[in-house]
Amino acid sequence: MADRIGHVTWRGPLVEGSGTIDGVGSGAFGPLDVTWASRAEDPNGRTSPEELLAAAHAACFSMALAHALAQAGTPAAKLETSATVTFVPGTGITKVALTVRGTVPGLDEAGFREKAEDAKVGCPVSRALAAVDEITLEASL
Repeated sequence: MADRIGHVTWRGPLVEGSGTIDGVGSGAFGPLDVTWASRAEDPNGRTSPEELLAAAHAACFSMALAHALAQAGTPAAKLETSATVTFVPGTGITKVALTVRGTVPGLDEAGFREKAEDAKVGCPVSRALAAVDEITLEASL
């Protein structure tokens, strides 16, 4: 079991206020500024929960896919993954779009897509996002 920690300080009301993602338990990043505008409008050099979620999902998916490929005897030489999280004010997160391009010696396009679909469904962040209406995947070698 592993617990991970993030710490945030927020000041003021939602729209006019602002916050700081002070850091994470590992010390890997922080502080990062966050505001309502950076979440729902123009980021202006600030982050949002959805941006951080996109990075987490891309990393988790990549790890799940790398593991599945290695278990199948076709380890990836390289996986390049991006995730786009769509946030609609008043509604929430409505979509996540994953895109992965892989270099996997010994595996054809169909086999890669199959492993990618399995990883999309099985990665822990995908499972945590099960309430999102739409999670799409574009996978290519």
